Amino acid sequence: MSHLSTVDPMINPPTSSTRELENFIGGNWTPAQADSFLDVENPSTGEVLAQVPASSKADVSSAIAAADKAFKDWARTPVSERVSYLYKLLDLIRRDEESLARTITLENGKSLPDSRAEMKRLVQNLETACGMPMLQQGEKLIGAASDIDGEVIRLPMGVFTMFGPFNFPAMVPFWFIPYAIAAGNTYVVKPSEQTPCTMHRITELIEEAGLPKGVFNLVHGDQAVAHAFMEHPAVKGVSMVGSSRVARMVAEKCAANGKRFQAMGSAKNHLVVMPDSKIEEVIRNMITSCYGCAGQRCMAASAIVCVGRETYDQVIDKFVEASRDVIVADPLDPKVANESMVCGPVISHRAKQRIHDLVEAGLSEGATLALDGRGVVVKDRENGHYIGPTVFVDVKPGMSIHREEIFGPVAVILMVDVLDEAIEIINNHQFGNGASIYTQSGHAARKFKIETEAGMIGVNVGIPAPVAYLPFGGMRSSQFADIKAQGRAVVNFFTQDKIITERFWPDEER
Repeated sequence: MSHLSTVDPMINPPTSSTRELENFIGGNWTPAQADSFLDVENPSTGEVLAQVPASSKADVSSAIAAADKAFKDWARTPVSERVSYLYKLLDLIRRDEESLARTITLENGKSLPDSRAEMKRLVQNLETACGMPMLQQGEKLIGAASDIDGEVIRLPMGVFTMFGPFNFPAMVPFWFIPYAIAAGNTYVVKPSEQTPCTMHRITELIEEAGLPKGVFNLVHGDQAVAHAFMEHPAVKGVSMVGSSRVARMVAEKCAANGKRFQAMGSAKNHLVVMPDSKIEEVIRNMITSCYGCAGQRCMAASAIVCVGRETYDQVIDKFVEASRDVIVADPLDPKVANESMVCGPVISHRAKQRIHDLVEAGLSEGATLALDGRGVVVKDRENGHYIGPTVFVDVKPGMSIHREEIFGPVAVILMVDVLDEAIEIINNHQFGNGASIYTQSGHAARKFKIETEAGMIGVNVGIPAPVAYLPFGGMRSSQFADIKAQGRAVVNFFTQDKIITERFWPDEER
């Protein structure tokens, strides 16, 4: 997953020719109290799109104060009225869905089909959160004891915050924001400083939807803003998606400060190929899973485990051949804009260099590079951060290219003799986000579903990301939280159970 850090290229004062983004605090667009600004880069071209302020603690305090002030009235607002604003926002986002998808592609570099799919998931989460009148209902037990009834009610808590990743600047914030607001809380979000324009534009739509002032707030910035969220006494909880290193730090700091936390970390998602799999379908599926979004998604497959030598040889032959055919290009080039499978750039020069370093590490550890994408050049886009599909074979568990999340278009292929060994490799890995099996055997699929220690399991599905109605999250070092993102499950994060035990004696007869 993405990492909590400052933008790579430059920290410069704003120029008159570059748009300077503002914060949205208490219902107003407000210039940040910032001494420095970060360039927001189009990774496909190197062009500077905007400048995002490195907001101060004073900016954070203002946003949290606005949210705290708005909370009392918002919590008392009937849930049907709260979700009415989400319905308005839903209409506005559907109206501007295509332009938002293009904004994602412009600042992130993923293909237009991938950006459109991201917008569909955002819409799906909004639709799900509109069901809060059902999702937030409590429980009632009549006759818990003699003439005594028991009841559980779920109440909003106050101000919640999140900081988002660069790789899904629209979808990931909506794993949290609409549920928190619909449940009666108020919210402050910090989008990734590398891809802030998407959430900035969505905030303009939130303003257009007429949400009461202070219920939703936006503060741009770098890791200083995230730390301020975790330190502020008025904040009840923090959600984030990023690397496991950062997720662990967030979990520890929030726990020390008495806050709830959802800290989603890194991944190394495995695809297990059984001898009975439909190999042609499998290869097409794996190509999309490994190279979509240039491999920069937490559900991207990056480790392929083949059961048996024949399966291993067949997968290598066909997967490497198919990988050579993947289009590497600027996703907004009209010639490829609507192609279903385009591998765009990685997010930054720093990310590209890190991937190159890991490729070198893999070679030094004895893995074989069956396909090297490091030398790819996109014509007229020489300043873009491109890496073509890259495939390692002869990979052993424990090698750095298998152990680490590479977060790029790099796949590693391993071989085992039986399914039990494949499951053991997955279960011994530090991450447990997602895993899939390709098989026609119901027995093998059932064994894999039950025994594999990963939070999200796929059967003949290369990207086992659940729809918005179901929870999203991993295991082990892929998630530092008890409550997963999105759907009914996340409502428990944004509400406090209050348990009531009551009885009433009869009035005295007159």
